[in-house]
Amino acid sequence: MVTPAHQWPTGVALAPERRLALIEWAADRDAVIIEDDYDAEFRYGREPVGALQGLAPDRVVSLGTVSKSLAPVLRIGWVACPPALAGPLAEHKHRSDRGTPTLDQLALARLIESGRFDRHLRRMRATYRARRAALLTALAEHAPGLRVTGLAAGFHAVAHLPAGADEHRVVAAARARSVGLYGMSACRASRAATPARLVLGFGDVREQSVVEGVAAIGDLLTDRRRSTGP
Repeated sequence: MVTPAHQWPTGVALAPERRLALIEWAADRDAVIIEDDYDAEFRYGREPVGALQGLAPDRVVSLGTVSKSLAPVLRIGWVACPPALAGPLAEHKHRSDRGTPTLDQLALARLIESGRFDRHLRRMRATYRARRAALLTALAEHAPGLRVTGLAAGFHAVAHLPAGADEHRVVAAARARSVGLYGMSACRASRAATPARLVLGFGDVREQSVVEGVAAIGDLLTDRRRSTGP
């Protein structure tokens, strides 16, 4: 199972050569790849990344959802799979939950067919792009020199803390100032806190709150207190 368009939590896209290697691996082992394309609608600054399924439709099961584009509470997603798997997957879906509510699906279909879903996506892309810009501007002002990656799509960025920084201490100090940060260590199987990185979410935070939050913790992100003393 992979997230080739925008990996969580690093935010990177799977390189073309690695996509081809993955397809080759699946073909050699008669395997199936599950592609979780969970936030493809929210990409900034360049054209959307092509789906892995387009390279090998007989080997890739592609998953999509409206949890990011509309609301998780709708519980609506979809599967695009090789024809041979369509029947078994549909049967398993039916046995597992007796089906997704029909009215919700019909409402979503009408939203898509009418063009209102596309208009909604354009409006929300502009909203999230503005929050992303506010985050970058605030970081440039209050944490100059901080390396930030993973911003091509989605609703979060990855901040690379300076060498020698203690990820856990930075998170604790920020929360003492009422700013919620999340360390990359929580996303690692080993729970290793090095290299020290932070996952900065901006999806449900207004622009002003983003600016105020970064201003409150800028010294923690660049570790300026170590160089200037207590």
